[in-house]
Amino acid sequence: MSDPRWKNLADVLIDYSIKLRNEEVVVIFAMDAPDEMVALLIKKIYDVGGIPLLVSSNERVLRAYIKDTNEATMRIYGEVELSMCKRAKAAIFLIGSSNLTELSDVPDEKMNLYVKYRQGPVVFDWIVNNLKWVLLNWPYTSLAQAAEMSTEAFEDFFFESCTMDYSKMSLAMDPLVKLMQRTDQVRLVSPGTDLEFSIKGIPAIKCDGAMNLPDGEVFTAPVKDSINGTIRYNTRTSYQGKVYDNIAFRFKDGRIVESTSSRTEEMNAVLDTDEGARYIGEFAIGLNPFVTKPMLNILFDEKIAGSIHLTPGNAYDMAPNGNKSLIHWDLVLIQTKKWGGGEIYFDGELVRKDGVFVIEELIGLNPEHLR
Repeated sequence: MSDPRWKNLADVLIDYSIKLRNEEVVVIFAMDAPDEMVALLIKKIYDVGGIPLLVSSNERVLRAYIKDTNEATMRIYGEVELSMCKRAKAAIFLIGSSNLTELSDVPDEKMNLYVKYRQGPVVFDWIVNNLKWVLLNWPYTSLAQAAEMSTEAFEDFFFESCTMDYSKMSLAMDPLVKLMQRTDQVRLVSPGTDLEFSIKGIPAIKCDGAMNLPDGEVFTAPVKDSINGTIRYNTRTSYQGKVYDNIAFRFKDGRIVESTSSRTEEMNAVLDTDEGARYIGEFAIGLNPFVTKPMLNILFDEKIAGSIHLTPGNAYDMAPNGNKSLIHWDLVLIQTKKWGGGEIYFDGELVRKDGVFVIEELIGLNPEHLR
């Protein structure tokens, strides 16, 4: 029997996140997702008069599919999925994984084909820019292990962070959105980090449960050639099945000109995928009060209260800076005291110190006000 909290989660996904309406088509992309949860989503879609389409698989099958693939196969795969999505009004990504490194031995050239024709601009970017959509990572044991939590504790955390009062968070985000939209210069300071860039003229977008669960960030993008200085990220990241740590970049006129990590050679290969991969496509501030530590899952880590993420690669059409790339690699820097502290300055004014907002208009975004 499924956990009774699953139905509440299905209600949040359908009624709040994508706000599905009668006769709207919604595509469910289920990867290693529990049958009971997928069935609950389908029932909920029928209950509101929607039309569900289902794409279901698991990572072991996906590995076999792309490990020996070719360009023709991936191109047709992308075209078929895109054709289906163009019939839809919404999409739900329900993603699980019993092995976080299942795809780690897929050859880079095969993975790049998958990214190019399915994960990248052909399908996923089209969905992001044209449909109502939401992405959810299911709380499998592998995620609990990566978070160094018991399965029960992780499940409790998962449902608490995914079903929080997002309407309250949304209202509290509005002053930050307005402030970012009138800001020119941003400065980030932390151990190993002293970085400056402009966000002038680029929209600030609040993520309040409508696109990710858990959610909780406000993002924009730097003016493409404006970034100068250094940044040292203090969380691990998993990208294309490989785990990276101790990532550090040096920027000159927007471009990453020096990069090191626990996998420096492999990381630089990713950054050399195309010209846009060495420029930044997103700058965001994490705000979810229930997400307080990294767990090697970017959907959670980028929402950590007191964090920022600065993302090499493609910029979203909602906050465009002209950068295009097959890569979009969210990397997280936590600035709370426990993680070394740090400051955010907007146009020379201290806005957040050690993960806590210090100006009156943003106090409502501190964790004690959102829980």
